[in-house]
Amino acid sequence: MSRATRRDFLKQSAALSTAVWVGSSTQTFAKARAANEAIRFAVIGVDGKGASDRDDAGRHGDIVALCDIDEERLEKAAARYPMAKKFTDFRKMLDELEGGIDAVTVSTPDHTHAPAAVRAMKMGKHCFCQKPLTYTVREARILRELAEEKKLCTQMGNQGTSTGGHREGIAIIQKGDLGQVKEVHIWTNRPIWPQGGGRPVGTEPIPPHIHWDLFLGPAPERPYHSAYCPFKWRGWLDFGTGALGDMACHTMNMSVSALKLYDPISIEATPDPEWMGEGRKESYPKFSQIVYHFGKRGDMEPCTLTWYDGGKRPPEMLHAPIKQGASGSLVVGEKGTMFSDNDYHGTYTILPEDKWKEYKKPEYIQSPGHFTEFANAIKEGKPELALSNFSNAGRLTETVLLGNVALRAGSKVEWDAVNMKVTNLPDANQYVTREYRKGWEV
Repeated sequence: MSRATRRDFLKQSAALSTAVWVGSSTQTFAKARAANEAIRFAVIGVDGKGASDRDDAGRHGDIVALCDIDEERLEKAAARYPMAKKFTDFRKMLDELEGGIDAVTVSTPDHTHAPAAVRAMKMGKHCFCQKPLTYTVREARILRELAEEKKLCTQMGNQGTSTGGHREGIAIIQKGDLGQVKEVHIWTNRPIWPQGGGRPVGTEPIPPHIHWDLFLGPAPERPYHSAYCPFKWRGWLDFGTGALGDMACHTMNMSVSALKLYDPISIEATPDPEWMGEGRKESYPKFSQIVYHFGKRGDMEPCTLTWYDGGKRPPEMLHAPIKQGASGSLVVGEKGTMFSDNDYHGTYTILPEDKWKEYKKPEYIQSPGHFTEFANAIKEGKPELALSNFSNAGRLTETVLLGNVALRAGSKVEWDAVNMKVTNLPDANQYVTREYRKGWEV
């Protein structure tokens, strides 16, 4: 079947699939889509967060391929989807099944997001990719431009984008009801994994079910150690993006989107003072505070966004009269402060509460579901139906990851977004991108 014919089939089924998905069972949805052309998904990363992305794909289409570097996880997923072909290398999967795939899900460690997504998108495949969208700032720009150039349907896996609290918060801020916002504070309980130290001493035998070279992907070669995987990779510079990369695409999402906090003028980071020597070369610090400075954006005044991780918190005076939680956000406006202790901004309070009791909240467009938005975008051929598409998610990810550029640079960095370079510290530009092992280039 030609791509044009498949597109027509998918468009015709979009309205029906939305109606069936909302308030209906998986079984009902499966019957409805059986009468139409199903989206053919290839799943890259099948367990952990990949398990929920995998099953979302299975509810919205047909899973034709599964890929994971861990054969035990791969076999477990294959038992659930026995008709799918199995692969341990996404490059081989995409080359072999190029004509039989419509879309991919990418739910791997951060450092392989872009190599997988770019390869698929260059083949014209729609892409759902977990947060943070990429490992580097440059990769985020590449994915955004590639999606726009090829008119692909895309979605980043920051599911909070589809919650009512997130969308309502944006509507309130953009309506101007909080007044001018000149400061935002975001904090998290991450890291919840070891980081701040040097490379582990010694080596361990590679488990027989792990394809270690494929796990490394674009990263420099190093011996296997259980300190890196399956979960602890987030804290290592070669594989993850630390606390910031793990959570900021969730917790910053509402404020960045509402206030258009893209392309900061400068960023400065204050890490754990004990973060030094070999530790600084290998992993992220135990805690940090990062301040982003933004200029005027249309009618909006200059604004700072301050990020706190590893137990750091905003000044106590900003919290009164709220209870300090493990994670949260404060958007401080002239007329009121929006507070959320929800990682996704799914719930929030406007302070002081007694002045906002009679407040009439603005309307907003409700979501049929985060993955459903993505599937419907494919069916209707309208990338904008997925709100966290790479045009939006790419810009958010650039903002987020610039914090890591400043962190690794060890000094305030001044940013030229148009030319995508640090202007005051040339050496810091090495952290805007990365070197790739041969065969894994982006």
